[in-house]
Amino acid sequence: MSSLTHRSLTAQDLEQIAGIASKTAGSPRKAFFEKRLAQATAFPESFITCAVELDNKLVGYGFARVQNGDFGSNKPMVVLDDFGVVSEARGAGVGKTIIAGLELRAKKRGITILKTQVRWSDQALIGLFSSAGFKLAASYIIERDTSVLTEYVAEVASIKMDSKWQVQSSPGGNDYDLLARDRVYIRSFKREDLPAIIRIDSKLSGRERSEYYETKSREVLDESGIRVSLVAEEDGHVTGFIMARVDFGEFGKLDPEAIIDAIGVHPAYAGTGVGRALLSQLLLNLSTLKIESVSTLVSWTNFDLQRFLNRYGFAPSQRLVLSKDLGTV
Repeated sequence: MSSLTHRSLTAQDLEQIAGIASKTAGSPRKAFFEKRLAQATAFPESFITCAVELDNKLVGYGFARVQNGDFGSNKPMVVLDDFGVVSEARGAGVGKTIIAGLELRAKKRGITILKTQVRWSDQALIGLFSSAGFKLAASYIIERDTSVLTEYVAEVASIKMDSKWQVQSSPGGNDYDLLARDRVYIRSFKREDLPAIIRIDSKLSGRERSEYYETKSREVLDESGIRVSLVAEEDGHVTGFIMARVDFGEFGKLDPEAIIDAIGVHPAYAGTGVGRALLSQLLLNLSTLKIESVSTLVSWTNFDLQRFLNRYGFAPSQRLVLSKDLGTV
């Protein structure tokens, strides 16, 4: 009786992976997989992959990112963000073998947390992850469409002029219709901004996370294809940032979606509208690019970030975040 074997993926697996994706998801996503395989080859420390074979034929694959510091976590983890099994081999244990292969490779690197995402309505996939020991994670995904923010930020007062009530701006000029992004200088993130972003994050988190932000910088500048990350600046100094990227295939999604990986404002500028300005400009840019949705992952205990994003239209997604503790290494 034939048995399943597993190994890491290689560039030579591209056509077979695209074929599996085409049959299971309706789209080969070949460009996505080609870029992902190239990145996994160039930066093996940032990825873990698994190919499952039956009689020397590829019948399943899994791509996972190694993350260290995402969303405030202080432990490295592996995030399974693409997964496929050829239809003819379903029910033969391919899915569990992919997960087991990723776990084995993660533990060899000293990583003991494996996470993934799944739509709540995908009962088959939820059943697979549940049987493999996954549980609901202590975080959830929130999202919104990319319609621009319309809030006004200047203090206004209604006064009577020419027998009609009109809106008058606060002293200093007629600025009642000035949006947050118009008051704060926002520009695209550049690699040279990285030290300033690391310093701001260090003040906010109390930890130095250079490795995390160096990885994120590479992802948003080199992998995403569309550069949407932003910084706020005053007198030549970075006062806030929003690290975001456009996803063209993670977790099996066929439509492009923007992902916010990190957002931060220098404590000296807290409450001055910098965070709102960054988010407002991001939504405007994404809407112009015809990207219809933006999402992020929020810890259940990060109440400040939840309040901030909820205020601007973010709501719970229909995707669940699942996690598995791989135990001690």
